[in-house]
Amino acid sequence: MATIDQQFVEYIVKTLVNNPDKVIVDRQIDEKGVLLSLTVDPEDVGRVIGRRGATAQSIRTLLRALGTKNDARYNLKIVNDEAAPRAPRAEENTSEAAPAAETPAADESAVSEETFADEEDSSTSDLAEKTRAELADMDDLDI
Repeated sequence: MATIDQQFVEYIVKTLVNNPDKVIVDRQIDEKGVLLSLTVDPEDVGRVIGRRGATAQSIRTLLRALGTKNDARYNLKIVNDEAAPRAPRAEENTSEAAPAAETPAADESAVSEETFADEEDSSTSDLAEKTRAELADMDDLDI
């Protein structure tokens, strides 16, 4: 019989993944609190972790709130079984498929950065000139 914390994590994770039947939440109690070990299908690990770990951190935050209610300390461990190799992401495929001739050379990128810096300096100097003119007009006012 699953406890409320196991059911809670299981419910959240099953709504996120493509293979909800492979979601397993194991529970262990030790001196640090309750450890929930989450195992999902290898292709769903990225969905559970999220970009920069945002999804996993959100689940941990919700668990912390549940722990406050139940007077318990929860830790979530996402078990990554590397039994199946991860499929490459779409961004990785497009970068590998791009021919080397289309990538800019180091000299070209340096030139474009210099051009951008010149444009930025000219827009900054235009703004400075306009500001000086407005301040000069304000000095003419009799207040």
